[in-house]
Amino acid sequence: MKKFFILIMLLCLPGLNLAQDYLEVTAPGNRQPQLAIAPPVPLSGTHNAELDKTITDIFAFDLTLAGQFTVMPSPPGETRTGIRSGEFDLAPWQAAGANLLVKSGYIDNGATITMEFRFFDVSRGKELVVKRFTGKRTDQRKIVHMFSNEILSATTGETGPFTGKTAFVSTASGNKEIYLMDYDGYNVQRLTKNGSINLNPDFSPSGKELIYTSYKRRNPDLYRRELLTGAEARISSHPGINVTGAWSPDGTRIALAMSKDGNSEIYTISKDGKQVVRLTKNEAIDVSPAWSPDGSRIAFVSDRLGKPQIFVMNADGSHVTRLTTSGTYNVSPRWSPKGNTIAYCRQEGGFQIHVINVDGSNDIKLTSDGSNEHPRWSPDGRFIVFSSSRAGKEGIYVMRNDGTGQVRVSRGSSADSHPTWSPRW
Repeated sequence: MKKFFILIMLLCLPGLNLAQDYLEVTAPGNRQPQLAIAPPVPLSGTHNAELDKTITDIFAFDLTLAGQFTVMPSPPGETRTGIRSGEFDLAPWQAAGANLLVKSGYIDNGATITMEFRFFDVSRGKELVVKRFTGKRTDQRKIVHMFSNEILSATTGETGPFTGKTAFVSTASGNKEIYLMDYDGYNVQRLTKNGSINLNPDFSPSGKELIYTSYKRRNPDLYRRELLTGAEARISSHPGINVTGAWSPDGTRIALAMSKDGNSEIYTISKDGKQVVRLTKNEAIDVSPAWSPDGSRIAFVSDRLGKPQIFVMNADGSHVTRLTTSGTYNVSPRWSPKGNTIAYCRQEGGFQIHVINVDGSNDIKLTSDGSNEHPRWSPDGRFIVFSSSRAGKEGIYVMRNDGTGQVRVSRGSSADSHPTWSPRW
């Protein structure tokens, strides 16, 4: 993966309390604030129609998915003038009912590009955020996502996850290989090229490494891969399975399921594959470990009561308790970044994604269309990425953490599955 260099000029107004400013932005009744996206304008030179569309489409996708606003089109009376206060008239936006407005401009230098963004409170005619970015032309999508993150930060107090990447499994090459893409499905990059079966990618806390299971040496072994250099190391190759690896939050250990001692049990290993510690000891099948955000507990799947259910234990294997009590087949747990809920899949004909509080209360079903599997949280906990067969072949989808806003982000015709969202980039 190439390094990303970008120059950022922060032009925020002195003394502006962004979170408090949003709290004062209201809409009539209970409706969401109306957020308008103005057509981008060149700050010098001529219009680039393709770039105009890219900027507008990215903002519309990110900010619609956010669920904080109703995204509206430009009003008929708006003219493509400047983006700074005093260079354009807010009256058409006010008349159209816009509460918030995103203005953007650019300087297209060929290999490099400069973009300037301004976020306005329309009702008060006040600028909330101003930023200017300069980067490589190939980084244009990331630059726009960066300002989408800033808009969420200004309106909610917490930055967005829109610059994140998704690692996933795809059959695009004819085999199950690991790929990487932007969270919204663009800039797809193939990582593995071993012509075998590769499964269950998981990002390190730094976002610089992946672990995954591969059959490229016939046995399901666990590998660690550096994303920048592509260097790989086989870190668990015991006879039998070495699967469903998950990084600890501090990046020092990896939990996984191995069957080296007979049946499948949960173990931890150091990142180099040494220092093996067995956590579960029973005759059942134990798989799919998932760490709590503070690293103190691990959720996992076990059929020790006859059917797969979600259990939770301390990180040293002690104090095992059952989490799920409804449903007869529950798998694939993943702890939310805030530590209060766990997402998992329940077999109900196909699989459906549920979330449940860590004390076992408030079990909520999020999906119902097709079969939906492998839920993974965005780093801020706002969204869940998952795979679904609702359109035929499996594809990657994203939804808000309450199950709303479900949208497909896979853009090819291959079967795509096992997604995982990167830490903040």
